[in-house]
Amino acid sequence: MRTSHFLLLVTIVFMASCKSTKVVTGGTVDTKLSSKSVIKAHYQNEAGFKTLTGRVKINYSDGETSQSVSVSLRMEKDKAIWMSAPLGIVKAYITPDRVSFYNKLENEYFDGDFTYLSNLLGTEVDFSILQNLLTGQAIVDLRQEKYDIDISSDSYRLTPKQQGVLYKTLFQVEPKNFKMGLQQLSQPAEKRVLEISYKNYQSLDNEILPNEIMVKAISKDNENNIDLEFKNLELNGTVNFPYSIPKGFNEIEL
Repeated sequence: MRTSHFLLLVTIVFMASCKSTKVVTGGTVDTKLSSKSVIKAHYQNEAGFKTLTGRVKINYSDGETSQSVSVSLRMEKDKAIWMSAPLGIVKAYITPDRVSFYNKLENEYFDGDFTYLSNLLGTEVDFSILQNLLTGQAIVDLRQEKYDIDISSDSYRLTPKQQGVLYKTLFQVEPKNFKMGLQQLSQPAEKRVLEISYKNYQSLDNEILPNEIMVKAISKDNENNIDLEFKNLELNGTVNFPYSIPKGFNEIEL
């Protein structure tokens, strides 16, 4: 129960979208582009907003149970991500050096670093990775390696020329705005796969941000699926992050 509730909460941060926006689809693949050119264009189109607010509808399934919930989302780029379920039953507050959440249904809380998230997802996670997932950016710095490129599903498919021993990565970049179409991180020896699919994007105030995202986390015999739908989001408004762990709650320890 605890793991499924927190996985649901954590995966909220794998998304973004905007109010009164136009869905962005299509684009034509240029077969002459090199991997270096695609990667350069990807970073040139990185979102530059300061704040983001709105609501997110989440559908979650682990093969045995399913849940649906709407949450409020607030974000200040490079500084904070805040989420709250209705009536503040569950809240989360994430900064570059802190992960904290509490659950009033189970009278428990966690307040620590990113170790809990990393253990849960089976890979190293930090604030930058979560923020990149929010904005459709690569979860690793593509400029640090050399990549092979081919065309797959009308997008640019990037794979490292030298895959890591423990981790395998794959990226698909959509051709219209050079944002992520798919990101996959796998650990074959551990039978773990984390896959984030961006169904489409939206345009708002000259920013291109994800509109719908599907997250799949596989760990051996377990599979968790999360569908995300975003509503009433706005950019660059004033935000605050009310958060206080209730007294008397039990701390979740690693």
